[in-house]
Amino acid sequence: MTVQNVLFIMCDQLRRDHLGCYGHPYLRTPNIDALARRGVRFDNAFVNSGVCGPSRMSYYTGRYPVTHGATWNRVPLSVGELTMGDYLRGRGIDLALAGKTHVMPDDEGMRRLQLDGGHELAHLLTRGGFHEVDRYDGHHSPGGESGYPAFLRSQGYVSDDPWTDFVISGISPDGTVASGWHMRNVHLPARVREDHSETAFMTDQAMDYIAGQGDQPWVLHLSYVKPHWPYMAPAPYHAMYTPDQCLPVVRNDEERIDAHPVVAAYREHEESQSFSRDDCQRIVRPAYQGLISQVDTHLGRLFDAMERQGVLDKTLVIFTADHGDLLGDHWLGEKELFYDCVQRVPLIVVDPSAAADGTRGTADARFAEAVDILPTMLDALGMLPPAQRIEGRSLLGLTRGHADTWRDAAFSELDYSFRGARLSLGKSVTDCRAFSVRNARWRYVYWIGEPEQLYDLQADPDEFVDLGRDPAFTSERDALRTQLMDWLVHRRHRDTVSDAFVESRTNTHKKAGVFYGQW
Repeated sequence: MTVQNVLFIMCDQLRRDHLGCYGHPYLRTPNIDALARRGVRFDNAFVNSGVCGPSRMSYYTGRYPVTHGATWNRVPLSVGELTMGDYLRGRGIDLALAGKTHVMPDDEGMRRLQLDGGHELAHLLTRGGFHEVDRYDGHHSPGGESGYPAFLRSQGYVSDDPWTDFVISGISPDGTVASGWHMRNVHLPARVREDHSETAFMTDQAMDYIAGQGDQPWVLHLSYVKPHWPYMAPAPYHAMYTPDQCLPVVRNDEERIDAHPVVAAYREHEESQSFSRDDCQRIVRPAYQGLISQVDTHLGRLFDAMERQGVLDKTLVIFTADHGDLLGDHWLGEKELFYDCVQRVPLIVVDPSAAADGTRGTADARFAEAVDILPTMLDALGMLPPAQRIEGRSLLGLTRGHADTWRDAAFSELDYSFRGARLSLGKSVTDCRAFSVRNARWRYVYWIGEPEQLYDLQADPDEFVDLGRDPAFTSERDALRTQLMDWLVHRRHRDTVSDAFVESRTNTHKKAGVFYGQW
């Protein structure tokens, strides 16, 4: 089969080690596991930021945060950036969205270009190039961008805010409504029925969209908000797992002694204090796992519908996450920092081409990055990515077994200027940046104005012992810092003309009638 369609599935805050095909001993994900058997499971896939917004913008642009500039959730992608929707529109293909994007409109750039909201191009630019089947970011009560509130009310959930009152709330033993914003309550079942839940609703949107396309090619980004907080799962998924069926927390007391200043500051955040509690682990981790199994169940429903419709074998399927979740590892909550449980994500690519038959069901240990997804999609559809802009590489050379050379490291970034850690450290907004290199042996982090970090992943796979200030490892830090500098200076900042344009005009000033320097 050739590639006719693309289904790009993303889960929010899904850890790589929380899938059956990646080795979790208890978590049941039969449909995702079956997907891996149909394609290639990438064992060293990394995001380019451990934060939702910048990570997703790297997926959507094929460019690193230091290049696309959207370094935090509240930072818009520049109106001048091209996203996957822009490239596909050139081929007459709409990029459809069902779920979350975290795209923020560049209002200032739109005003500068005098594009008002009624303009078709403005409509697309404010949505990152997506045609929104249903947009649902899942961090707060959805507004007019989503049909979910109206759907809930139609099903009898009478409330001005059914998301808050039913989807992320349960009933405590004393009969009162208990909010899922308090993690101590997420052992309770959500007040919403499972078939009316966020995951079920968004799967329905995707299924309806695909069915409506008939024989027309389509590209759909199905972006689930789960298992992202609030960690409130509907029955029966809220009680599917027990604490002894969860992975042990990866932490020890020694790593808190003389800790890196930024990591120590993050440990003072409320979420880290909460996740350091043993009772938080016993309550949250089972609910988190239940939410993952629920996503898997609905993906099975989607894949079955696609097979009945006859489109599954014509579709490039990409399954991944925007980052992981610390879940109390290293005495931390949330994500952001440079640990593998945050930066290393699941990535499964099912390439329907016959050229990929030889790699089906295999695991690939080479380094994949978020920036590779856009060029992979374009390559599958027969489109040549613009080399002056795109910083990732198509993965089809790996799925089809003919990639000669490949990268030996992955790169990631953090801008923590919006976080409380900046205030506790007394830092300016411009000094809150960090860059990381992760290869098969080492994790190295360069912090502006703070000590470096270094982990020997061979001797210390749990990343407990920070060698960033150890004089015995000076040469290793020097080599990795040089590699990071080389990566930084090769970013694609000249993106308005192609390399071919530069080559065609090299040393041609005399042809243009310019004769400077002659004697």
